[in-house]
Amino acid sequence: MTIEVRNLRKYYQVHRKEAGLLGSLRAFVRRRYETVKAVDGIDFTIDTGEMVGFLGPNGAGKTTTLKVLAGLLHPTAGEVRVLGYTPFERKTAFLKQITLVMGQKQQLLWDLPAIETFEVNRVIFEVPAHEYRRMLNELTDLLELGDLLNKQVRKLSLGERMKCELAAALLHRPRVLFLDEPTIGLDVTMQARVREFVAEYNRRYGATVLLTSHYMADVTALCRRVIVINHGRLLYDGNLQRMVEQVAPHKIIHLTLHQPVALETLNRYGEVQRCDGLEVELKVPRYETSHVGAQLLSELPVADVNIAEPPIEEIISEVFGQPV
Repeated sequence: MTIEVRNLRKYYQVHRKEAGLLGSLRAFVRRRYETVKAVDGIDFTIDTGEMVGFLGPNGAGKTTTLKVLAGLLHPTAGEVRVLGYTPFERKTAFLKQITLVMGQKQQLLWDLPAIETFEVNRVIFEVPAHEYRRMLNELTDLLELGDLLNKQVRKLSLGERMKCELAAALLHRPRVLFLDEPTIGLDVTMQARVREFVAEYNRRYGATVLLTSHYMADVTALCRRVIVINHGRLLYDGNLQRMVEQVAPHKIIHLTLHQPVALETLNRYGEVQRCDGLEVELKVPRYETSHVGAQLLSELPVADVNIAEPPIEEIISEVFGQPV
């Protein structure tokens, strides 16, 4: 196993102050604290080369977990092993084999070209010159960096800067990638390019990837397995498609009709989700989808039909709603 997490807990003591001047004065005399359970006893393992989606709403404990795995935080309790190392010990051999990319943070030197940060990272990670040049060429090709390397970072667009951030984080060819919202704020085209790059990096080097993202397209494109947490507790760990089938035992049939059909007629085939003139959406039990589709084609004036899974965002929201 590349990553092993056993009964991981991370608690914080948070000061709670009453509102107003009186509350401020009381805080000087007697400060009140509450225990916040950011991560509350989760377990999972990840094999070498796996790409796993790590999902949860804001405040679920995702980033805290990634920081523990990367060695930035010391766990309150539990055992964590990454590549055989205990992350919080911050051993050099461990740090040279991982990377943590946070979409809302940057490591690039703002007033200098990106290539200057690359050179700094080469020295920090003690990458031999010939390996550095080879990896830089590969990353430049994969990410289409071109002239971006010599442009001042402050003059790069968000998408260009994110590509350079990824390159800077991968110059030492890490075996484990912790990606925390790597496509946040990017347009749809740039999100797709980043996803393609992560998939290609995984294919070339067999890297293990743990990915958090609020863009479900990132997860569905890259990860067959997902780990879902909420309030610091584990809700689901397994195959993404199996989760969809468990949480949503139905599919959506999209119809385009040649002519309008009465609502009571449509209700005979499934639960009508939308009926907008000639455009109709039906919610149908998963096991009846093929039969109902054939009926619709033979009995109604259907111009086009499409059978789809419910939006993954709805599935994840449904999982989040489960009691913890």
